[in-house]
Amino acid sequence: MSEFTRNTNGLILPMSVNRRAFLGGTAALGGLAALGGGLLPQSARAQEAKRGGHLKLGLKGGATSDVLDPASYSASVLFVIGRLWGDTLVESDPKTGAPLPALATSWEPSADASVWTFKIRSDVAFHDGSKMTVSDIVATLKRHSDANSKSGALGLLSSITAIEEKAGDLVLTLKEGNADLPLMLTDYHLIIQPKGGVENPAAAIGTGPYVLKSFEPGVRATFEKNASDWRSDRGYVESVEIIVMNDATARIAALSSGQVHFINTVDPKTVPLLKRAPKVEIVRSSGKGFYSFLMHCDTAPFDNNDLRLALKYAVDRQAILDQVLGGFGTLGNDYPVNGNYALAPENIEQRMYDPDKAAFHFKKSGLDRPVLLRTSDAAFPGAVDAAILFQESAKKAGIEIEVKREPEDGYWTNVWNAQPFCASYWGGRPTQDSRYSTSYLSTAEWNDTRFKREDFDKMLLEARSELDDTKRKALYHSMALMVRDEGGLILPVFNDYIMASSNTLKGFVDDIGNDMSNGYIGSRVWFDA
Repeated sequence: MSEFTRNTNGLILPMSVNRRAFLGGTAALGGLAALGGGLLPQSARAQEAKRGGHLKLGLKGGATSDVLDPASYSASVLFVIGRLWGDTLVESDPKTGAPLPALATSWEPSADASVWTFKIRSDVAFHDGSKMTVSDIVATLKRHSDANSKSGALGLLSSITAIEEKAGDLVLTLKEGNADLPLMLTDYHLIIQPKGGVENPAAAIGTGPYVLKSFEPGVRATFEKNASDWRSDRGYVESVEIIVMNDATARIAALSSGQVHFINTVDPKTVPLLKRAPKVEIVRSSGKGFYSFLMHCDTAPFDNNDLRLALKYAVDRQAILDQVLGGFGTLGNDYPVNGNYALAPENIEQRMYDPDKAAFHFKKSGLDRPVLLRTSDAAFPGAVDAAILFQESAKKAGIEIEVKREPEDGYWTNVWNAQPFCASYWGGRPTQDSRYSTSYLSTAEWNDTRFKREDFDKMLLEARSELDDTKRKALYHSMALMVRDEGGLILPVFNDYIMASSNTLKGFVDDIGNDMSNGYIGSRVWFDA
């Protein structure tokens, strides 16, 4: 890597250990100690990893509408599935978030960071036996960046003007410089597929550590170790089975009885119960993700900013943090960035529950009827309870919220990004640029608040190509204020991730990138029995 790239790593990733090292809360090590221990990274270093065994993951976040095209991945089960069968060009360091080689071995930017050249591994084969080539990578990136694509990564790639193979290298040309480009390519949608997956995007043929053997949407998926895997430090178990368990009680019972070895999205209220189980350990991580309520800025009545402000002041953030998250998180401030992001905004006044201000803006909005809030525990653990707390706190401001509980199955298809006011959840992104590009750029496929502002887009693009830290941070500060005060995001809390595992499972890597060891849970852990 060039000196520029190393400097970029430093620019992007000064992570603060006393913040949410994984998705937004308190000290990662202190939190684990408070919970009575967990699968700390130190356990992997203290013992040599062992190979073998059949790993069973009981995961929330699957639906009968799930498809294997990585362009459409949005929830936890598909996130983990993709990490098992596929690889991206670049990965991120679990502790710092810095870009690390994966299918790309190194990269070199031009002086203005508008042209990037990537060296690609030549010894990697797809699961069907065909050799991975640069042309496969070119085709993959072109599919996701096509203007007609429905890919979740479309917004991230919108600035790329040319994707080419030159002298055996991958060369990407951008409209403007982007110091974060390598980290953009860690996005979990951008799994490299044979011929880009154009002919059969749902074939799930990749270069990952495991080969997909079966897939029943909303039920289960099974994998076997990739005998031709190009790496030696990933994929310790021989086979992996993902069992979709959207019901929290079923997940806890399955782990407690030994039917599965790991579960995600543990409700904070059930932590005391799980701690009493003799062979169960609690795993807690923090980082960049958050629980939220989304309003469509272009849909009545939420196209009125006074109504949006009224609802932002009407939510009791502390009550949601205490009663829904059990304190496992930090307060949000209605913009999607916390201190775990490099160049994060500072000195922005914390918005607190204020019924008087809420009533003022609600009266000013002119609305004289209830607003409908759709929710489901598919949105995040305790989302229904959070909506009820929101309903109660809003009443004190004279605002009536009608809460409608939606079915968990199909929530991410039928409600999220479709209905104008709903509960939602977002995991972290590598950089502020990728966070905003995914869901706040006007043209982003997943602009789930319909926040479309030319002046915001202009600032986003300016910050993307700005190499001066001070100027870039100032731009991000202005962007955060705009989203906070004029956007459709109500962000009460940044959540900690709470998971649980069998005490025979070792090697968990605390990764600030995202939940479940940034999705790599299936290929990083091993059995000590």
